[in-house]
Amino acid sequence: MAEAQKVEMPRVKLGSRGLEVSKLWFGCTKLSGVYNAPVAEEEGIKIIQECFDRGITFFDTSDIYGLDHANEILEGKASKQLPQEKIQLATKFGFSKTDSAQFVIKGTPEYVRSCFEASLKRLDMGELKQLVEEGKVKYIGLSEPSLDTIRRGHAVHPITALQMEYSVWTRDIEEEIVPLRSPIGQGFFGGKGVKGSVPANRTTKIKNLDENVGSVRVKLTESDLKEISDAVPINEIQNQFM
Repeated sequence: MAEAQKVEMPRVKLGSRGLEVSKLWFGCTKLSGVYNAPVAEEEGIKIIQECFDRGITFFDTSDIYGLDHANEILEGKASKQLPQEKIQLATKFGFSKTDSAQFVIKGTPEYVRSCFEASLKRLDMGELKQLVEEGKVKYIGLSEPSLDTIRRGHAVHPITALQMEYSVWTRDIEEEIVPLRSPIGQGFFGGKGVKGSVPANRTTKIKNLDENVGSVRVKLTESDLKEISDAVPINEIQNQFM
């Protein structure tokens, strides 16, 4: 903890519409057991509070994380114990469960509105509804979109951020999506760092959180990046991520 306290978390602009967030963001997925056993609610809230104490102000959730929207509910309880004017919450929607328990993509205006209202309620941020009604909600992002979806979405409303799987082992987006980012003014969050990106941070343990926060000190040179890239050529790993 003493080491983590010495690290000053940088602030960065995400996209081109004025949104400022912590350089490292926290993905709340694991707290509700999407890929693992869920942590106790009290522990999950504590981890989110510990993130904030270390300078992390940007938190990511979704309406499908956890059983019965557990992740959004957890995030809502945690954020009530934090100064809401200093945090940024990103949530997601777009999947609807059928009678046969299958998930299908759904984006009708009625479904979008119902998801938005439900997420506001679960995140316990009803006080923001007035801002929504006044047209002051500015930031829209896309999670794992195709190239065509990005272009069609940006034509309707400027897209502030893309959340993409991006790492040494998942580099296929470098061919089309990364080059598209700059012309339309988007920021990335999630995965391997590139200029204008906000790397992911997911954990259920405080000790790992300290190590992750310390990573903002790491400065990779162009030579370092080339060495890493040459060690794992994109054409050898494409479509092999599991």
